Amino acid sequence: MRKGLLRSAAAMSVVLGLVPGVAWAQASDADRYAYGPGMMWWGGGWMMIFGPLFMILFFVVLVAAVVPLARWLGGPAVMPPHQPLPGRTALDILKERFARGEIDKNEFEERRRVLSE
Repeated sequence: MRKGLLRSAAAMSVVLGLVPGVAWAQASDADRYAYGPGMMWWGGGWMMIFGPLFMILFFVVLVAAVVPLARWLGGPAVMPPHQPLPGRTALDILKERFARGEIDKNEFEERRRVLSE
């Protein structure tokens, strides 16, 4: 009985000794589809910072291209009629109103006199 027990213990130890070898053999077959070390992890992963940086750069370039395009498609900016353009005087505005026919000659002369005082 002891010999049978000894043989079965020896057989079990051989089987248990071979199990890690079988596991290693299976792991190498499964690893051929794995990424493995070095896939964007060169030296600890410091290259992965370029992903977010390039996303930010992409959106900056996109905005830099869309804003001028929208301004160009929108046409020239139109100022409200009650605000004079920079560099124009009150007399220039009065002359333009007279030229457009918004005021008559008497009103033009009266307002020009008031402005010159």
